[in-house]
Amino acid sequence: MATSTSEYIHKVDKSKIPTCNILGVDIAAIDMEWLLDYLINNIHDLSGDYICVSNVHTTVTAYEDDEYRKVQNGGIMAIPDGGPLSSVGQKRGFKNMKRTTGPSLMGEIFKISVTKRYRHYFYGSTDETLEKLYDILTETYPGIQIAGMYSPPFRPMTEEEDKEIVERINETKPDFVWVGLGAPKQEKWMAAHQGCVNGLMIGVGAGFDYYAGNIERAPEWMQKSNLEWVYRLLQDPIRLFGRYWHTNTKFIWNAVVKGK
Repeated sequence: MATSTSEYIHKVDKSKIPTCNILGVDIAAIDMEWLLDYLINNIHDLSGDYICVSNVHTTVTAYEDDEYRKVQNGGIMAIPDGGPLSSVGQKRGFKNMKRTTGPSLMGEIFKISVTKRYRHYFYGSTDETLEKLYDILTETYPGIQIAGMYSPPFRPMTEEEDKEIVERINETKPDFVWVGLGAPKQEKWMAAHQGCVNGLMIGVGAGFDYYAGNIERAPEWMQKSNLEWVYRLLQDPIRLFGRYWHTNTKFIWNAVVKGK
């Protein structure tokens, strides 16, 4: 099976990545420009590693779960997808720390993929969404190299099935392996396959649905005002209200008020 995060030796020096510890999670104190430059310069050495796209929900979950916190901290970095994370970081002295969302990162990478000859693999979601995603990406970014796509079953995979899909991914020689399983499942999957999957794994949650056209992103003014969560809540109130109430109140109390 896969190498655990405690055994994995990163091929790049993590100490060179500025971080702000929020509720025990080392959130990268970066902006999109820094992140893109870092990925472009280190993409080959990042093969086998993973990036967590972190928000209030994942950070509070990690605060309450030791094992998940190890997963969040075990990759090459955890980027601040949630606006409140970058806001807390700035208040703690990391003035250059800005929100770097998963969907925005995907878009920036897609834009340069043809000239950089990046190959992409998409792991997660449904066959229907992957088909839509393929059509839209190939139309929007002519010449983009989609190495492969796979929608895993909604049940635990056998060891043999898991080994087979890892071999299938590696045969396509991807640079980026986008993982859309939702948190915390996608982070746990990446950690379990660290050092086994060839390519940089990035857990992007709803990123597949955004680019497939299943759901719309909030207007840019809401994104810049850290209000995208409100837009998401209005789109899916039944599923998200309980989560937001639980995690947002805990985040405000522990990270903002108590300064953890």
